[in-house]
Amino acid sequence: MSAPDISTSVRQRVREAALHRCGYCLSPQKYVMGKLEIEHIIPRARDGSDDESNLWLSCSLCNNYKGSQVTVIDSQDGTMVPLFNPRTQTWNEHFRWSPDGILIIGLSPIGRATVEALQLNNEVAVEVRRNWVLAGWHPPKE
Repeated sequence: MSAPDISTSVRQRVREAALHRCGYCLSPQKYVMGKLEIEHIIPRARDGSDDESNLWLSCSLCNNYKGSQVTVIDSQDGTMVPLFNPRTQTWNEHFRWSPDGILIIGLSPIGRATVEALQLNNEVAVEVRRNWVLAGWHPPKE
């Protein structure tokens, strides 16, 4: 959940830098039924700061699944890896869309672990994306 003491100007800069979409699942603000949240990449519970460099935009599903996690195990090779950092890493280097545009596929240990930890292909997300594809709104054009 967003911290109330983050200034309006910082919130706006983060929203603009994130292109008004979730940094993890890329859900755009214009299609989400609720305001995307300013999230802490390193959560406050893990001593993350309110500094702009530690903030990004997240949908509530991704933010809730992320919780206070910062590292997770890649189930493919069993190594502990950091979660994807949408501020400093490039989405397309760690993820791709399935051919039908509905599922997020992890390409790297970070991508695979983030897909699992944040449950990026949970039942709700998949159904919503399926409908966005039918409407011609998804997957996002980079």
